[in-house]
Amino acid sequence: MEPVPGTPFAMVHLDVPPVTSGLAVGSLVAGVISILVSFLVICVGSVGGGLNGVWAAGSFATLGGLTGAGALVAGLLGVRQIRRPAPAPAVRFTGRGLAITGISCGGIGLLLSLLGVGLALLLTLA
Repeated sequence: MEPVPGTPFAMVHLDVPPVTSGLAVGSLVAGVISILVSFLVICVGSVGGGLNGVWAAGSFATLGGLTGAGALVAGLLGVRQIRRPAPAPAVRFTGRGLAITGISCGGIGLLLSLLGVGLALLLTLA
């Protein structure tokens, strides 16, 4: 404790430990779910029979695309939250690697979902 000059009082700075960003963790979870759903889109699109398989792949691709886009947005917001400087008594956020992994998984899931729908359409038209 250091006394404040001119007063009999002292000032204490509490050390606040860093906290893992919830946006980064959410981005990682949504990115992994997006990849898993995109594998389902590819399987349904390649095995599904005819037009019904395309509709099923398209509906799952919508789910995979939304979770992939959500992972991208949450990851970018998480990186921004982590990068922001905080004064000494404020909470500092960590988890930059989680956010970057969530961004990449979300992008891959989004692309694989689009690839699965394209494959389903190609197999139906062929």
